[in-house]
Amino acid sequence: MCGIVGYIGGKRAVDFLLDGLTKLEYRGYDSAGIAANCGENIFIEKSVGRLDSLKEKLKNRLPAGTVGIGHTRWATHGRPSDLNAHPHTDCHGNFVVVHNGIIENYMPLKEELIARGHKFISETDTEVVAHLLEEVYTGDFVGAVREVLNKIEGSYSLVFMSKMHPDVLLCAKQENPLVVGLGKGENFIASDIPAIIAHTRDTFILNDGEIAIVKKDSVQILNRQGGLVDKKIFHVSWNAEAAEKGGYEHFMLKEINEQPKAVRDTMSKRIAKDGASIILDELNWDKNFLNSINKIYIVACGTAYHAGLVGKFYIEKLVRKLVEVDLASEYRYRDPIVDDKTLVIVISQSGETLDTLAALKESKRLGAKTLAITNVVGSSMAREAENVIHTWAGPEIAVASTKAYTTQLILMFMLALYMAQVAETISGDEIKRLISLLKKIPAQISETLSDVEPIKTFARQYGFNEDVFYIGRSLDYCVALEGALKLKEISYIHAEAYASGELKHGTLALIVEGVPVIALATQKSVYDKTLSNIKEVKARDAIVIGIAAANDIELEKYLDHVIFVPETDELLIPLLTVVPLQLLAYYAAITRGCDVDKPRNLAKSVTVE
Repeated sequence: MCGIVGYIGGKRAVDFLLDGLTKLEYRGYDSAGIAANCGENIFIEKSVGRLDSLKEKLKNRLPAGTVGIGHTRWATHGRPSDLNAHPHTDCHGNFVVVHNGIIENYMPLKEELIARGHKFISETDTEVVAHLLEEVYTGDFVGAVREVLNKIEGSYSLVFMSKMHPDVLLCAKQENPLVVGLGKGENFIASDIPAIIAHTRDTFILNDGEIAIVKKDSVQILNRQGGLVDKKIFHVSWNAEAAEKGGYEHFMLKEINEQPKAVRDTMSKRIAKDGASIILDELNWDKNFLNSINKIYIVACGTAYHAGLVGKFYIEKLVRKLVEVDLASEYRYRDPIVDDKTLVIVISQSGETLDTLAALKESKRLGAKTLAITNVVGSSMAREAENVIHTWAGPEIAVASTKAYTTQLILMFMLALYMAQVAETISGDEIKRLISLLKKIPAQISETLSDVEPIKTFARQYGFNEDVFYIGRSLDYCVALEGALKLKEISYIHAEAYASGELKHGTLALIVEGVPVIALATQKSVYDKTLSNIKEVKARDAIVIGIAAANDIELEKYLDHVIFVPETDELLIPLLTVVPLQLLAYYAAITRGCDVDKPRNLAKSVTVE
């Protein structure tokens, strides 16, 4: 990932490719490249860093070809570098490919291709696709692409170009967006509409399993079996700014709705095919290593800190190891008790959060084992830590974190399961049960996102209150903290989260008639206690909005409103309950006329102490 463009027509392709990639810069990237079919050869240039670096390399040597593809990369497999940048080719440069997504089975395919004599030059999963195409090609370009698609597993949008077939570009899509723009004597390809909106508003938006055969005067859409698809033209009515957001009003709303895919990508290739175990190739821990660890610290800031609080529950519950969660800004200054029997896990979306990076360096100085969980390949934390696991959430543009948080939760859960299976602290049957529920989470998040009208109504009703309280117990309290943070950072409402059992120790004095209270009640082990706390605030005439698992008919008796999420294990339900809280914060901010994507006084990546 992250941005794809393609052109075929009568004009110089590179002009559209560079312009289109510029239009996709908002998606974030760490390298860029283009390829143009110039007849006898395919011209390729790529560069790590910003597009300006690529443009500088192309200065005074722009290729004249009228067919081409381009890409901006957000690294997943392999660090950001010229070699790892897209496009990628086969051994002889006959096929060129760009790719968004993840090829889950790339390693066994790569090993098989190497055994057959193929030479690889990058660390990416994408290069496997080009070599596989070379391996199966017998003269039928479309047939070879279909055969490749039958061999690869994962999520992808792919665009193929061939020196032997200079009059066509082929595209394929599975769980990653891809659009074909329809022109006159020319056609365009992009992973997002902003790249093409200045050239055409008539498009084919590909569905999963579809293949597009794009020529300058025609576009055919096939299904996976090779049958023709009668595709309807989608006319884009958005302006360029709205197009960057995929038609959503704000990046934050777009990223909230991207969570099913982000979670699916983060789980990708990390679950065994039989669903019986977690695979973390990034780690080679064994039982002896885990037995040598007598304490675990999780260190983070803000939203990542809240993910760490949930992670503490996961590890202590499943692995039975003592875990302490620390704010990174406090960690260094309290002389933490750390030695070579300590594991320090740092969490950061950007991998550049200064306080967390400093905590990581201090932990290493004290002799601790270190693990970073981050979204950015090649970031400072990814380089500094002994081990790193990437969330693969994709770029997050809005300042308020949403999909980064849910993917951090997914990884913390998978890490805890991985540690549990290595340490043999829970049974194989229990691991399999939890994995089966984990695999349902993307669809359940989609279900949670399917009906937002009640949340919009609550936001309009209570969005002008100046105080809101969030309460919950156990994991519900951890999620309440994140919900309160989302509300205050984008709507500027004073919001506080409390462990609901603490209300009677002082906070109950603030509960007065009409004050909104968001009450999470999903943890069965403390359900009755939570219900008692809810009755306490209702007795003070608060307006209570409950977050509950589906079919909880008991809770409805005591609340003003209830938002239901699908049922799952109480360990996994934070991945679902946070979604309505994100939406409630978003629509409250809209109600108040706030700048959702750029809240006052805040920055996306905090690189100052």
